[in-house]
Amino acid sequence: MSDSGSNDPLHGLTLQAILDDLVSRRGWPWLAEQIPLRCFTHEPSITSSLRFLRQTPWARTKVERLYVKEQRRIKRNVRRKWRANAKRAHDAARDATAEDTSGDE
Repeated sequence: MSDSGSNDPLHGLTLQAILDDLVSRRGWPWLAEQIPLRCFTHEPSITSSLRFLRQTPWARTKVERLYVKEQRRIKRNVRRKWRANAKRAHDAARDATAEDTSGDE
């Protein structure tokens, strides 16, 4: 039996991809608030942050954990929106059916 995938949510992602995603979605101020590191608070850049994070395992771990947490939040919100849209479509179909049957009387 072959293993079709990894359970690691960071599998196949580079540190740069993780940092790019966090900064593009939330911005440097938010990232600095979540993880108060000088590379995020004072003249932040991808290059300087990557240099620091690659040399500092505990900081890299914090960034990776924050990324995983954000991805779970995003998935949760997508599921909530999907359920709300499905409920809305179901209610609209039910209302349309009720209108069709009330006109027959």
